[in-house]
Amino acid sequence: MKELLEVLAKSLVDYPDSVDVREIVKEQSVLLELRVADGDMGKVIGKKGRIAQSIRTVMQAAASRDNKRVVVEII
Repeated sequence: MKELLEVLAKSLVDYPDSVDVREIVKEQSVLLELRVADGDMGKVIGKKGRIAQSIRTVMQAAASRDNKRVVVEII
């Protein structure tokens, strides 16, 4: 799942080399911390958080295959 989030984030930002994803796996959930450059934060969040919500929806769909819950934090 970490790789999927990296691909999604790198396709949205101007500085793809600054994208960093950390994955913390627990029994029934996965926490993904997405870090991007300060200038790219708006591109990842989007107007009224629509892009961020879309990213979370895609990640939840991917996690449902493994019967896990995913939390995406944009830092």
